[in-house]
Amino acid sequence: MAEAPVLLRFPLLSLLLLSEAHDERPPSTAPVTVVVTQVRSSEGQVRVEICTEREFLRPCRYGVTVPARAGTTIAVVPGIPAGRYAALAYHDRNANGKADRNLIGLPTEDVGFSNGALKGLVKPKFSDAAFDHGAAAQRITFALRKF
Repeated sequence: MAEAPVLLRFPLLSLLLLSEAHDERPPSTAPVTVVVTQVRSSEGQVRVEICTEREFLRPCRYGVTVPARAGTTIAVVPGIPAGRYAALAYHDRNANGKADRNLIGLPTEDVGFSNGALKGLVKPKFSDAAFDHGAAAQRITFALRKF
C-alpha cells in the first residue's frame, strides 16, 4: 500500500503552511500630520498631499483639504504606508479645488514643500523634499511662500 503524501498525513501542518503562503495582510499604515506655517489668511482652504516619487508634482493618492487658518494650519493625512514620500501644500484662497497658475504656469497661490524644498523659481526635486515614513504616526512642518 502506498504511503499518503505528507500534506495529507499532517492536516494541521498543511493548513498552517497554506495560510502562511497566502497571508495578504495590508501593509501597516500611519498618519502624517502636516503643520503648514505662514498661511497668510483664513480665506479658502489648504490642500496637503503626500506623494511618492512617481506622483511628485502630479496628482497624489494621499491628501486632504482643510479650512485655512491664518498663521498655522494643521492637516492630518491618514493611512500612509511606510515608504519615502514628499509633502506639498498650497493655499487655495478661492476654494476652487486647484492651485491657480499665471500665464507662464507659475502658481499664483502660496505653496510649500517638505524640507523647505522650494528655492527660487526652480521646480523642487523629489530628493530635496523627500522624507522617510515608518509604521508610526509622524509630524512634519514647513512654510508656504509665494513662488
